[in-house]
Amino acid sequence: VQLQASGGGLVQAGGSLNLSCAASGRGSYVMGWFRQVPGKDREFVAAISRSGRRSQYADSVKGRFTISRDNAKSAVFLQMNSLNAEDTAVYYCSVSDFIETDTTGILYWAKGTQVTVSS
Repeated sequence: VQLQASGGGLVQAGGSLNLSCAASGRGSYVMGWFRQVPGKDREFVAAISRSGRRSQYADSVKGRFTISRDNAKSAVFLQMNSLNAEDTAVYYCSVSDFIETDTTGILYWAKGTQVTVSS
């Protein structure tokens, strides 16, 4: 499986960004997003089940971020609203067999996409 993430960029505090990640290859997976800042571990952001009916979020993004997927396009999206400086990080798309809130169960990663929120 190969993953290609896009949509990062520079945004002012309070603004929005939408990240996309397209998967190629065979199989059906849980898809998710993690993020990482220099000197810190990669942290869970959100994940969505294969059907799209179940999702899970980190407490820090609940109510501001929305994860969704389009199985016809093998893609997952992360709509990020009300961004603040603490959301600045490299964001990584991931696939796994189960919803994972740490990195140990992740099967594949996309290259990261930088999100920078200016205050």
